[in-house]
Amino acid sequence: MQIAYRHGRPNHPFQAVIMKNDKKPEELLRNEMIAQARKRFPRVAISYHWLVAMRGGERVLERMLDLFPQAEIFTHTYQPEKISEKIRSHKVHTTFINRLPRANHLYKKYLPLMPMALEELDLRGFDLVISNETGPTKGVIPAPDALHACYTHSPMRYLWDHYADYRAAAGPLTKAVISMTFPALRRWDVTSAARVDRFMANSRFIQKRIEKYWRRDSAVVHPPVAVDDFGLSQNVLPRYLWVSQMIQYKRPDLVIDAFNQSGLPLLMVGDGDMFDQMAKRARPNIEMVRRMPFDQLKRAYAEARGLVFTAEEDFGIVPVEAMASGRPVLAYAKGGALDTVVPDVSGQFFTEQSVPSLLQGIEDFEKWLPDFDPQGAIDHADKFRPEHFDRNFLRVLLDA
Repeated sequence: MQIAYRHGRPNHPFQAVIMKNDKKPEELLRNEMIAQARKRFPRVAISYHWLVAMRGGERVLERMLDLFPQAEIFTHTYQPEKISEKIRSHKVHTTFINRLPRANHLYKKYLPLMPMALEELDLRGFDLVISNETGPTKGVIPAPDALHACYTHSPMRYLWDHYADYRAAAGPLTKAVISMTFPALRRWDVTSAARVDRFMANSRFIQKRIEKYWRRDSAVVHPPVAVDDFGLSQNVLPRYLWVSQMIQYKRPDLVIDAFNQSGLPLLMVGDGDMFDQMAKRARPNIEMVRRMPFDQLKRAYAEARGLVFTAEEDFGIVPVEAMASGRPVLAYAKGGALDTVVPDVSGQFFTEQSVPSLLQGIEDFEKWLPDFDPQGAIDHADKFRPEHFDRNFLRVLLDA
């Protein structure tokens, strides 16, 4: 296994991006690593912030459970009816947050209590503790001889780089609570990073944020994407596609304003607080759908002229799904898209989250499209298949 280091030298063994260079067949290597990991870590605990829906983080959790079927899950609040059968089949422990009034709906309001809740969890007897981190997760206290590995989707956005936006959108009472409690939460977030033995980041973007806020090194291990679920279509439409939640940081307003001006056909798929507002703003060339069955979504990917991706995401699975469908991506040139979109192979970038920049990006994208090779996009998406996640994730654990 060859390891490429961020700074060109092995100054820290866990700044690595794992590269595929093994002489053994990939599947044989993966199976051997799984067997070694299960033998070395008989008892495994996975810490996750809350289990109330199935999104990207929960899909990564499912893959971790495939690697460690003996694992037990620890979380703040749990709604089994909204979670997959795979997760429900494991033992799930909850913190005292789950017993607080209306915890299933108001769990985010209890954020200031979550550090205390995590530290009260009893993890004695576990050989491996995995923090699947995007909220308060890594602050658990493992046994002295246990390995604590943190797979980081993102340091808490509302404490760090999105703090100003989060506070500005809050009401007067919430704003006062934020001002009183968040400084202490930030200090706890930084100090609890010292409890982690090995950090993994889901993209280079998150790797830099781990370095910035926690002052820790990390290995880039891209999340698993079910690329085999997608495929080519011979019927490519002139219509563009946008798929995401209708919330502010996803920037649905940006794509609507740009396509209102261009007049090009666009399909937008996604629900959220901004849906009604955006539906009123959209002109007839834009079709909006709150939800779409998976079979229809797969067809929408495969038939799209291109996917427009306007958010600054930590990683962003949607562009990879589009590429796995043989379609190119026009993405904002920041965040996780820099790990997934290769210019002139799987897509193009626009440089600013502004209507003029996106319109210029669409114009350049249209000029490039005749040279686009769908197979190149599919081959690139293949690098994010779940088996690659398995090997890279296990390598970090076994090298500890």
